[in-house]
Amino acid sequence: MCTIAVIGTLDTKGAEYLYIKNEIERMGCKALIIDAGVFEPVFEPDISNAEVAEAGGSDIKILQENKDRGTAVNIMSRGTAEILKKLYNEGKIKGVISTGGSGGTTIATTAMRTLPAGVPKVMVSTVASGDTRPYVGTSDITMMYSIVDIAGINVLSSKILSNAVFAVCGMVQNEAIPIDNEKPLVAATMFGVTTPCVTKAREYLEQNGYEVIVFHATGVGGQSMEGLIESGFFKGVLDITTTEWCDELVGGVLAAGPNRLEAAGKSGIPQVVSVGALDMVNFGPMDSVPEKFRARNLYRHNATITLMRTTAEENKKLGEIISDKLNMTNSPTALFLPLKGVSMIDAENMDFYGPEEDKELFDAIRSNLDKSKVELIEMDNNINDDDFALAMAKKLIELMNK
Repeated sequence: MCTIAVIGTLDTKGAEYLYIKNEIERMGCKALIIDAGVFEPVFEPDISNAEVAEAGGSDIKILQENKDRGTAVNIMSRGTAEILKKLYNEGKIKGVISTGGSGGTTIATTAMRTLPAGVPKVMVSTVASGDTRPYVGTSDITMMYSIVDIAGINVLSSKILSNAVFAVCGMVQNEAIPIDNEKPLVAATMFGVTTPCVTKAREYLEQNGYEVIVFHATGVGGQSMEGLIESGFFKGVLDITTTEWCDELVGGVLAAGPNRLEAAGKSGIPQVVSVGALDMVNFGPMDSVPEKFRARNLYRHNATITLMRTTAEENKKLGEIISDKLNMTNSPTALFLPLKGVSMIDAENMDFYGPEEDKELFDAIRSNLDKSKVELIEMDNNINDDDFALAMAKKLIELMNK
């Protein structure tokens, strides 16, 4: 029988968690209840809130006396994470489910993120229709919007919670067909405006015996790739699309954080890097672009994404950042510059065509890159030209074979 961990604040949402428990058991699985609440539970859990608080470095009585919600959420998040990870490592659970508002979602998803990719994780939340990045991070948590507040069992909430239970039970009761793959893995980064380049390079690598895992350079995509590089998943990295640094520098919505472009170099994994889509900063719909940027060169990519052309000054800074990151490398590294444009729309007669801006980027790289550590290769191509893509793929194979 598959056991599913149920993380819940049993002091405020006991009826809801009892409903989830009963539904899990009706589906033929076992529910292991972890009480992440602070006060007296509505029903007896398998793991008490006192145990959770202790695992989080505190005492439940102190939390009850202080009545400090923020501190309690932090401690119970930490404690739940420790307990859930231990349960999984000991083979006692196959998946996890929870429900709640912002506090309950914070506690449960903090714990869920400690579990490996592929372990079923279902979170029914009142905040699931908004920005879920703080909760999901780089994990594969399934977020389900609760529609109504988690406040009692009614004709609508019962259906939503049952569907969530059906989902997690289906996940734990079924095994994916394993793919027999002994091919070395390569990580690659892609954006819509670098797709032709990445596709051509991927096809060449696959023809030569590699499997390519492509990450969408949307901030969390870059973070996910960096984390998997550090975990040793990849033999090589084809980091064609480093655009997330534009958002990190200027303040767009798809930043990947200040450590982007470090993992391969630190891990000693061969990498071929380019400057894909460094011509753009990403925002949401046109009316979401900050007022200070409204006079800039803006491009409506679609109804939900607006692109802003980077300036010459920003490109100079981006060149310095890219150089500084690659200068830290302990791995075989090559940096490719496409002298006729860094994206599909940075080409002659296209909206972001900017020879002056690109020159600032390229000159900054030429001036700051440590060429004793990083091979600099310049080609008279747009980034999406076949020759450019194939040259990068061939160089990565060369570096990996060394």
